[in-house]
Amino acid sequence: MGVAWVAIVSLAVLATGCAKPEPEAEPIRSVKVLTVAPSGLLSRYEFAGEVRARVESPLGFRVAGKMVRRQAELGQRVRVGQVLAQLDAQDFRLATEAAQAQVAAALTNRNLAAADYKRYKELRDQNFISGAELERRDTALKSAQAQLDQARAQSSSQGNQTGYATLVADVAGVVTAINAEPGQVVAAGAPVLRIAQDGPRDVVFVVPEDKVAAAAVGSPVEVQIWASNLVLPGVVREVAASADPVTRTFQVKVALEAAEPPSLGTTVTVAPKALSHEGLPVIKLPTSALREDGKAGSAVWVLEPSTMTVRSQPVVVATADGNDAVIGAGLTPGMMVVTAGVHVLAPGQKVRIYQEKGAQNQVPPVPATPPAAPVSAAK
Repeated sequence: MGVAWVAIVSLAVLATGCAKPEPEAEPIRSVKVLTVAPSGLLSRYEFAGEVRARVESPLGFRVAGKMVRRQAELGQRVRVGQVLAQLDAQDFRLATEAAQAQVAAALTNRNLAAADYKRYKELRDQNFISGAELERRDTALKSAQAQLDQARAQSSSQGNQTGYATLVADVAGVVTAINAEPGQVVAAGAPVLRIAQDGPRDVVFVVPEDKVAAAAVGSPVEVQIWASNLVLPGVVREVAASADPVTRTFQVKVALEAAEPPSLGTTVTVAPKALSHEGLPVIKLPTSALREDGKAGSAVWVLEPSTMTVRSQPVVVATADGNDAVIGAGLTPGMMVVTAGVHVLAPGQKVRIYQEKGAQNQVPPVPATPPAAPVSAAK
C-alpha cells in the first residue's frame, strides 16, 4: 500500500513538472488621451528686419586726390556745412594761381587792344586811315575780350576745383559708413562716407518669392521692437522689382507710422497682416501624439471608447503652430487621440485612460452627436 502511494505521488509530481505554465496576461497600459476639437491658430509669418533712414546719401569728393584728413567718425551726428574730410589741395592751388595769371595776361591784352581801337578810331574820324583798318582793330579788341572772358571762366572753374578738395555735409544726419581713410588716393565720385539723413524711418526686410505678392504696396504690417516688445503700425512703402541674385528674396520697405521712430539699426520683427492666419480654426495635436507608420507616413492612435482599444489612424500634417502640429486631414472633432506612450502600443491593444490623483471619472464622456466633417488646416 505504501509503495503504491509513493508511486502515485511521484507520477503526480512528474506530471506537474512537465506541464507548460500559462502565459501571463499582457498588462493594460495607461495612456493619456485628447479629445479632438478645433482651436485657433496662434502662429503667424514673421520676418526679421532693421530700422534704416529713408534716405541714405553716399558722399564723395568731386575731384580726385590724396585724402589728408577725415574729421567725421562712424556714428557721429553732423550738421549742414560741417567739414567731413579734406584732400591735398596743393596742386589745385597752383592751378588756381596759373589761371589767375592767365586772367591778368588776358586783361592786359584786352586793355592794349582797347587802346589801339580808341586811337585808330580817332584817326578814322580825321580820315587819316581807312575804314577797313579800323575794323581790324575792332576785331582784335573783340578777340582780346573773348580771351579775357575765357581766362576768367577757367580761373573760376579752377577755384571751384580747389573748393571741391574739402568735403562738406550738405544734409544733417548720422554717419553710418566710412569707406576711405587718410592717406588713401580716392577717385572723383568714389564714396568716402555715408550719411543717414534725419527724417522719416523705414523698416527693411526681405520676403521669399512665394510671399512677395502678399506684401503689396499699401498693405498694413505690425512692427515689433525686439528689445522692448513695443508694437508699431506700418505700411508697405516699396517692394523691390527684382529678386536678389544671391538669396532670391525681395526687399520690402515699410514706412513707420510713429511720432518717435526707433533708433537706426534697431532689430525688429515684421508681421504682414495679409499673411496672418491667427484665429483660423484648425485641428492641433501635440507632437508627442505623432508616430511614423511605415509607408502610411504619419499616424496617431485613436481610442475606441466602446472597447477601450486603440487603432492606427493615418493623418496629414499641414504645418506647425508653436509646439503643436496642425493636422490637415485624417481626424474629425470628437475623436480621442492618444498623446503619450504611442510607441509601445499595438493595433487592438486594450488600454485604460490615465487619471491624475483625485480624478473621479475613469473614462471621458463620449460625444452624443456623430463626428463632424474634418477641419481643414491653414495653407
